[in-house]
Amino acid sequence: MDHINDETVKFYFYENRLLTFGGWPFQEDCVCTPENMAKAGFIHVPSENSPDIAQCFFCLKELEGWEPEDDPEKEHKAHSPSCNFIALKKSADSLTVEEFLRLQKEKQKFFIKKRCGQAIEKFEEAVKLVRGQIIQSAMGEE
Repeated sequence: MDHINDETVKFYFYENRLLTFGGWPFQEDCVCTPENMAKAGFIHVPSENSPDIAQCFFCLKELEGWEPEDDPEKEHKAHSPSCNFIALKKSADSLTVEEFLRLQKEKQKFFIKKRCGQAIEKFEEAVKLVRGQIIQSAMGEE
């Protein structure tokens, strides 16, 4: 198995993040160039309606609505101050095994938190729907 291309670690490396920015709407004469976005930990995850969605590979924070003068590192720190990757002061290839494992543990916490949040949102939507059906049913019986 090629560990550099393994999905859990490949985006620790700048070059792999940069490769995701094909079709990025901001290229030259901008602060939020693909190079600066990748340096700040972002990968490009466009949707059909939003071609400028960038997501931190580590904390999973998604940002869109970029302006040419937006500084990716400053935006990342402002919107996700607890992201361990953006606070990292060294490159991925200079991490010790212990540092890498500690980061991976923190990355998993972000992943679990995001997945749990999504599950809770889905559950709350289902509860609203059922509550509405119960109320309609009760009103129909009166």
